[in-house]
Amino acid sequence: MSETEPMTVNERRKYIHKVWERYRKASKNEKGKLLDEMGAVTGMHRKSIIRLITGRLSRKKRKRERGREYGVEVDDAIRVIAKSLDYPCGERLQPNLVWMAEHLMVHHELSVSEDTLEKLGHISISSVKRILKRIGRSDAKLAYRKPNRPHRRRTQDIYPMRIIPWNIVDPGHFETDLVHHCGESAVGEYIHTLQMVDVATGWSELTAIFGRSFRVMENGFDFILSRLPFPVKEIHPDNGGEFFNEHLLRFWSQRIADLDISRSRPFKKNDNRFIEENNLSLVRAYVGHGRFDTLAHLMILRLLYKKLWLYHNFFQPVLRLQKKVYLNDLQYQRIFDQAHTPFDRLKSTGILPENILAQLETLRAQTNPLLLRSEIDALITQLLALPVHDNSQSVNIFHSLIKKEADSSVTLSFEPTASFR
Repeated sequence: MSETEPMTVNERRKYIHKVWERYRKASKNEKGKLLDEMGAVTGMHRKSIIRLITGRLSRKKRKRERGREYGVEVDDAIRVIAKSLDYPCGERLQPNLVWMAEHLMVHHELSVSEDTLEKLGHISISSVKRILKRIGRSDAKLAYRKPNRPHRRRTQDIYPMRIIPWNIVDPGHFETDLVHHCGESAVGEYIHTLQMVDVATGWSELTAIFGRSFRVMENGFDFILSRLPFPVKEIHPDNGGEFFNEHLLRFWSQRIADLDISRSRPFKKNDNRFIEENNLSLVRAYVGHGRFDTLAHLMILRLLYKKLWLYHNFFQPVLRLQKKVYLNDLQYQRIFDQAHTPFDRLKSTGILPENILAQLETLRAQTNPLLLRSEIDALITQLLALPVHDNSQSVNIFHSLIKKEADSSVTLSFEPTASFR
């Protein structure tokens, strides 16, 4: 609490109640001085203090409560929209109610009147929070169902250490990381999630690879670059040797001219804060911490990640930090902007060519988010039901490579980065 912040109603009442005993026993002159003191402390008018101190000190409950402004139709609309977006918080949900309602109407998942649409347009965040608390959830949230966080090792690396600024506005600066799906034991080869997150827009690219060899890392990055709709200007991984080796550095130098490669400080996860958050909310929250080490796991994970790529980038509103307001030397308050999807943030930068922007808008318009959420749920169930390998089995990594011309389930119909290479 700031020292300059005014007292609340309850704080003023409590203070006046403490002074009341002294006021009751005081003389006329002393009462005048006490009134001056109470006015200076509370900021209230002298007559208001007199009415309170000679009357009822406790707050009076309303005889008649206010009626509800938003009826059952608004509750039903918010219930369907919240489920389609996997139950986000009120701050993320409120700015996106209208366009999501219209989007769901196109897919025949929702039917609302013009009056309800108007109410969804001016409903406050606090009202949305109350409605979310009242209506609850019809089923479990897909994210955050699993236990969290295994230990993650880091290896020594080379390249300059720095942090991508949190307030950068230019898209193309990517934090990069691997998520290990080894379960409780790191013995043998297993599947990893290769992920890249754009700091400016929150756009996320991810795919599953088998192991950490140069061949599979190159194959994973090649697939991500073929789907990425805007150019890469910088990659910022942690200190893993899978990112900093002669083979992969040669791959980047041949693939993207003048690419800026930086790295995090050893044992400083906050240097890669955006992708570390996504490792939890976009990967672990959906697939957990179990071991995945078969080709069957790999194929389902790739199909799941294709759908999560669509769900996250086109339908999940994200909040971005705008500024920090320092209240004193030790405390500050974070100020966030309105929640928007990564695609909407990317679109507002004006970096996308018209033909690619049209394809992405068509892709979102043709996608039913409720159906997509159901498909994600089904794939998670299918993935977790698969058995793991025993130690005597092995996998040929050449069978695990992504073949763009043959695997239509993980490759889009356009290759937008070709013009940027």
